[in-house]
Amino acid sequence: MKVKEVAELFGISIRTLHHYDQIGLLTPKEVTDSRYRLYSEENLETLQQILFFRELGFALKEIKKMMHSPFFDRQEAFTLQRKMLIEKRNKFDKMIENIDKTLQHMAGETQFTNKERFKLMNMKLNQYEEEARRSWGNQAIDEVNSKLKCLSKEEQIDLSDRWDRMFNKLASLRNYHPRSKEVQSAIKEWYDFLNENFSHYSLDAFYGLGQLYIQDERFTKNIDRYGEGLASFMSEAMNVFTNHHKRGHSDENHH
Repeated sequence: MKVKEVAELFGISIRTLHHYDQIGLLTPKEVTDSRYRLYSEENLETLQQILFFRELGFALKEIKKMMHSPFFDRQEAFTLQRKMLIEKRNKFDKMIENIDKTLQHMAGETQFTNKERFKLMNMKLNQYEEEARRSWGNQAIDEVNSKLKCLSKEEQIDLSDRWDRMFNKLASLRNYHPRSKEVQSAIKEWYDFLNENFSHYSLDAFYGLGQLYIQDERFTKNIDRYGEGLASFMSEAMNVFTNHHKRGHSDENHH
């Protein structure tokens, strides 16, 4: 699609699309000899994601850093954006309810205490915004780098050795089913290792990391050095681990 068609489709200006291209946020798939920008289906999906992030209050610089991060997972981002939009909708519903009750109070129809008024105005920080920034923003990479810098040479070697042992152990279990106790026990060790030594990984972030193992060839290539097909095997096992523990949390909340 040409730039004018994309602008009309999304209801944004051509100037905005040019700006996104200039700052390296959204580069068209192709630029013809006549300097026409041509956008692919993947470009449109990226633009859709950018506009959702913009609507949710993220700055362009922040969006660029997140979407260019090696940790970024497109499907996980759409899932998080949906949760964030639902939370935003709930906030608007509360604000409308607040206005309705205030108007009724002013008309003398109902009593509206300050406690009720401010309860409806309590707009807590969006937990999913923090999830997005933690998973794909500078924080994810900075925490790993700062952690490594703080370690002595001996500690870095020890961490590297533990890392290798972890992957070698998982590689030795590739003939087992990803749902087996042996594999799930090793995946829990991997989950705990990441949380203890690097960044905090929620179950969603851990699942997203597993998806990256098979979606990003850089991850796949590095992991498969320990054993052919290990990246795919770990991804499936991490998916099983995430679903199992999410169900566990759901059951606890239910009870």
